Amino acid sequence: MKRKLFKLFDHFSKVITRFTGSPIAFISAFFIIVMWAILGPIFNFSDTWQLVINTGTTIITFLMVFVIQQSQNKDTTAIQLKLNELLASTHNASNRLVNLEDLTDDEIQQIKKFYVELSKLAVADSELYTTHSLDEAKNIHQHKQKLKKEKVVG
Repeated sequence: MKRKLFKLFDHFSKVITRFTGSPIAFISAFFIIVMWAILGPIFNFSDTWQLVINTGTTIITFLMVFVIQQSQNKDTTAIQLKLNELLASTHNASNRLVNLEDLTDDEIQQIKKFYVELSKLAVADSELYTTHSLDEAKNIHQHKQKLKKEKVVG
């Protein structure tokens, strides 16, 4: 039952997030605000007139926080898993970075120091234009093509 509820909420969140990010949703919201403003003089800009828009926007905002957070959590997890796969499949990559998001802030800062130092060494070693040149891109591409051919032949 719990799993079914989570699956239903996940689907609901996906649909609502897509819709609320669409031009139709924006135009609808804009139209509602324009209609509310037009009705202002008819209701003498009363407290009730103001309360209608305030209550409506507050309720929608409150509910949207949970829907958007659900979608964002799912997207973040998917991105983390994709990055973990890249790290795990790269021969020279550090496996310490897999699930980095589960480390404490102090542990993350310690790892960051390592990469900052590595970056400083790379800058001291050469210039950006020599480390990220078009020739290097061509060499990398040719190397990948060679590996691909060797894999097919072997």
